[in-house]
Amino acid sequence: METLHVYPSKAQEKAVIAFLEAQNIPFSKEDSLPLHVLAGIERGLEDVKIGRTMTMEEFRRRRSLVK
Repeated sequence: METLHVYPSKAQEKAVIAFLEAQNIPFSKEDSLPLHVLAGIERGLEDVKIGRTMTMEEFRRRRSLVK
């Protein structure tokens, strides 16, 4: 069995699902993000909770020092 990853827009999604169903092609739909992305979001939310944030200006200044 092969695995295909397709990324339709919301408008295209209905057509893709209808096509797969009409052809009796089994498929699964995942609405979840990869675990490493979810972990990064969680770390970011924890940083905000404890006050570890910076302004956009500070971010730009630090970024310019890296170059």
